[in-house]
Amino acid sequence: MFTPFSLILMSVLLVRSIGAWQSPALSRLHHRHSWLCLYSTKRIVYLGTPEVAATTLSTLHDASLDQNWEIVSVVTQPPTRRRRKGDKLEPSPVGKTAELLGIPVLTPQKANDPQFLDALQDLQPDLCITAAYGQYLPKRFLATPTAGTVNIHPSLLPKWRGASPVQRSLQAGDNPVGVTVLYTVSKMDAGPIISQISVPIEDTETSITVLPKLFEIGTKELIRVLPDILSGQITPETATPQDDAQATAAHLISTAESELKVWNQTARECHNQNRGFAMWPQTYLWIQPGDREPIQIKVLETRVPVMDPIEPVTNTITVGPTRQDGLYVTCFDGSVLELLKVQPATKKAFAARDLQNGYPGETLRWIRQIKDDEESSS
Repeated sequence: MFTPFSLILMSVLLVRSIGAWQSPALSRLHHRHSWLCLYSTKRIVYLGTPEVAATTLSTLHDASLDQNWEIVSVVTQPPTRRRRKGDKLEPSPVGKTAELLGIPVLTPQKANDPQFLDALQDLQPDLCITAAYGQYLPKRFLATPTAGTVNIHPSLLPKWRGASPVQRSLQAGDNPVGVTVLYTVSKMDAGPIISQISVPIEDTETSITVLPKLFEIGTKELIRVLPDILSGQITPETATPQDDAQATAAHLISTAESELKVWNQTARECHNQNRGFAMWPQTYLWIQPGDREPIQIKVLETRVPVMDPIEPVTNTITVGPTRQDGLYVTCFDGSVLELLKVQPATKKAFAARDLQNGYPGETLRWIRQIKDDEESSS
C-alpha cells in the first residue's frame, strides 16, 4: 500500500523522466502547467562570440551541472579566415568552447535568417542568454523563448547603450563602472533591468582588465537570478524599466579616433582615452626627433602625474626626473601626460623614457599631422 509520501515521490520521478524526453507535445504541456515546469529541465540557448563570452559560457555550463537547466545549443558568429594559419577557417572563441563542452553550435551569417530562426524554434528554448554576441536580434527571435532573452551588458544602463560600453565608460572617466543583467527588446540595450552592480576601479585599469572583470561579475549575478527568471518570479513586467531620457550612446570605436590630440585634449582626457582604447585600436602620437622625419608612436601605457601645469606651453617632450618616470608631454592647457610604455612601428614595446636614448642629444617634439581633408578646408 502506497503512503502519501511515496505517491508524491513517484510523481516527481515520473515528471523528471517526462522532462528528459522533451517531445514537442509534452514541452507545450510543460509550459501550460507551472507545477510540471517546476521539475522539468529548462532549455537555454546561449549567444556570444569573443573571449569574455567564452568564459561566461564555461561558467554557465559548470553551474548548470547541479541545476534544473541546461545549455542545449550555442549561437555564435561564423568562423573567420586566419591568414597566419593558411587561410583556415577558425571558430570564434565561443564556438571553440562550445565544441570542447560538447554543445551543438549554430553559426548563422545573420540572426534574421529564416532557416536559423526555424532551427531555434525547433530547439524549444525556455530562455536565451546573450553576452557580446554582436548581431541584432529580430522580433521573431525574441518571441521564441518562453521566458524571454536576457543579456549581460557591461555598463550601468541606461548609460552607454551600444557596441563599445566599456571603452566609452573609461574614455569618459567613469568611476564606478558597472554591469547590468537585463531583458532584451527590439531597441538596443533598452530592455527592463533585472539586476545591476556598480564596480569601483583604479585609475590605472584599462579595457583589457575591466571588460573581463565586468563579465565575470555579470555572469555570477545572472546565475544568482536565473532560478527566479526560469520560475517566473522575475519577468519583463516585474523588472525595472529604463529611463530613456538618461540614455547615452556607446558608439562603435573606430581607428580614426586613435590619435591622442594633445593640441585640444587635456592630459586627463588623453589618459582616459588610452585606457579605453587599450584593447583595440590603442592610441598613438606623432613624434619628431630633432630634424628627422616624424614617426608614429603607439602609446601603450600612460598616467597623469601630480604636478602644476607647465607654462609656457610647448610641444617639447622631456624625460621625467627619476628613472621610474617616463616621457612628459605637455597638452594645450599645460597639463602633463606621462608616457610610460610605447611602441614604434615594426618594433617591440619598451619603456617610454628609452625612446630618448635612441636619439641622444636630439629634442623630441609632438607634432600634429595635417590630414588632406583638414588641408583642403583651411
